[in-house]
Amino acid sequence: MLKNAEFTNKLRSSGLRPTKQRLKICEVLFNRDHTFHFTINDLAKNISRELNEKISLATVYNTVHAFKKKGYLKEISINSDKSYFDTNTTNHHHFFDEDTNELIDCDDKIIETPKIKKNILGKKINSVEVLVKVATDNQNQK
Repeated sequence: MLKNAEFTNKLRSSGLRPTKQRLKICEVLFNRDHTFHFTINDLAKNISRELNEKISLATVYNTVHAFKKKGYLKEISINSDKSYFDTNTTNHHHFFDEDTNELIDCDDKIIETPKIKKNILGKKINSVEVLVKVATDNQNQK
């Protein structure tokens, strides 16, 4: 588990001052055994509940985006107005459950990475990650 000194270093390396609220954001994000997915709004609510005080959405937003820019978090865009963040920054695939709005990591054995036959001129492929959207199949509910 990470300690306050490591959180302070993570914040400073991301260009942020280590305030009480930002240290709490680090604790919630990085002081756990398993990686997880979150939206900024959900993270702000969770931290406010844990701190027992309101945390500025702007503080959470700026901290999360600074961590993303530094490579400590990954952003997964579900559509044009909904993004999740992932504490697992390795290349991996996801399921998105449209019924529960839950983002779930896919086991590498479930999805075979597609082969890209042609690249965009002047660009190189950094990664290929698949997002599979799923919902309850009402046809098979009978």
